[in-house]
Amino acid sequence: MHRLLALLLLAAALPSIAQNRITILNDAFSKRADLEQDWGYSALIEFEGKRILFDTGDNIALFKRNVERLHVDLSHLDMVILSHAHGDHTSGLRYVLSLNPNVPLFVPDDPYFTGSTLPPGFLTTDAQPDLPKEMRYFGGGNRPAGGKGWTAWTDTKMTAISGNTDIAPHIHLISQVSEKPAFKGLREISLVLDTPNGPVVIVGCSHPGIENIMASANLTQPVAMLFGGLHLLQDSPEQIHATLTTLAETYHVRTMAIGHCSGELAFKQIQQRWAGHFAYAGLGETVRF
Repeated sequence: MHRLLALLLLAAALPSIAQNRITILNDAFSKRADLEQDWGYSALIEFEGKRILFDTGDNIALFKRNVERLHVDLSHLDMVILSHAHGDHTSGLRYVLSLNPNVPLFVPDDPYFTGSTLPPGFLTTDAQPDLPKEMRYFGGGNRPAGGKGWTAWTDTKMTAISGNTDIAPHIHLISQVSEKPAFKGLREISLVLDTPNGPVVIVGCSHPGIENIMASANLTQPVAMLFGGLHLLQDSPEQIHATLTTLAETYHVRTMAIGHCSGELAFKQIQQRWAGHFAYAGLGETVRF
C-alpha cells in the first residue's frame, strides 16, 4: 500500500516537471494552416511554474488572432521580456498589456523604451521668436531640465536592463550591445534558464552575434537547447559554418530549436549537423525541454 501511494505521488509530480516548454506564437514558417505566418518572433515559455512571454511579434492584430487560435492565455503571466527595440519583436505589447497591465516587463536600456533627453540647446539652434506661440516648440518656452525628447514607452512600468541580471531563481538576462555595422549600438537582451540538463538559451535576433551572447553568458555546462533567431540569413555559407562550429564545439549545444531570422541556409546546415537533435520550432509548435 505504501509503495502504491508513493508511485501515485510520483505520477502526480511528473506533469509539473514536463511543463518546462516553449510555444512559438509568432514566426514566418509553420506546419499549421490555421495560423497566420508573419515576420517576427514571440514565444511563451513555461518554466518551473512560471509563465514568461519572450517578445510580442510584429502585427498586433495578427498576433492576437494567433494567440486566440492557440488558446493561449496571456492574462496570467509572470513576466514579459522584450529582446530589442525592433517592431517585429515589440508590436504586440499593447495587446499583452491590455490583458495584464501590471505584468513585470523587462526591456533593454534603449531610448526606444526609456525615452531620451534632448541635448542642451537642441531646440534653440534655429529658434524664431517672431513666430506665433502656437508655432513654436513648447510655446517658445524652455523644455524643463532633464525633460524627455520623446516618451516612447515611458507610460509603461518597466525594468530597463543594462547588464547581465538575475531576475528570478534559475532565470538570467544577458545584455549585449551590437558592434556590427548594420545594427551598431543596438541593445539586446537574451534569456538563459538553468535546467538540470544544462542551460537553455533563448534569443531574439542575436544582433550582437550569437557567439558574443554565449560568451557573455559565462556558461559552464554544455547548452541543452538554443531557441530563437541567430540572424544568419544574410551570412555566407562559410560564415554560417563558422558560427555553427562555435556553437557545436565551444558551447556544445545539444539541441537546436532556432527560427525567425536564422535563415533557410542555416536551417539546412543545422538539420545536417544536428541530425536527430533538431527540434522543429515553427509557429504553433510546443517544444519541451
